[in-house]
Amino acid sequence: MQTTVSLVRHAHASYVPDLEATRELSERGHRDAVRVAERLRGAVDAVVSSPSVRAVQTVEPLADALETPIVVDSDFKERRLAGRHVDEFADATGRLWNDFDASLPGGESNREAQRRGTAALDRLLDRYADRHVAVGTHGTLLTLVLNAYDDEYGETFRRSLSVPDVYRLTFEGSELVGVERAWEAR
Repeated sequence: MQTTVSLVRHAHASYVPDLEATRELSERGHRDAVRVAERLRGAVDAVVSSPSVRAVQTVEPLADALETPIVVDSDFKERRLAGRHVDEFADATGRLWNDFDASLPGGESNREAQRRGTAALDRLLDRYADRHVAVGTHGTLLTLVLNAYDDEYGETFRRSLSVPDVYRLTFEGSELVGVERAWEAR
């Protein structure tokens, strides 16, 4: 028996410093969220999401189509980069990918976020065994979860993700047996 987890990186949301958790999808993001629902609708049994507004809004059309509630799991939230706005985002994230245990003041290391994300994934594998669950999440956390299984998934991969993006993970029990990109960016 296989369990499938589709990790859905949120759709486009305009960046607003200091409003990370409450950023809403743009018009384009809402259109793409409908496309995500159309792509996943026939296969998904349950919908889980990060508590961030943009992640919830990305999987909301799917949950509506399935007539199922969105289960919010805060462990699928994005890695907290720092306690305040970081001007040199690319430089800061690059340094953190080079040292998984490093963190900025008030932030979370990649290792901490990875442990949190994989613990959440393990809970899903137990709760939704032999089913297909879609998870609204974020680019860095999605990458860190994949990186826990294969270090090929790193900063270069994270930068290549589209918004939205979908990666389908297939598990036999708790063993990851397949990763497939299930989204065509436009």
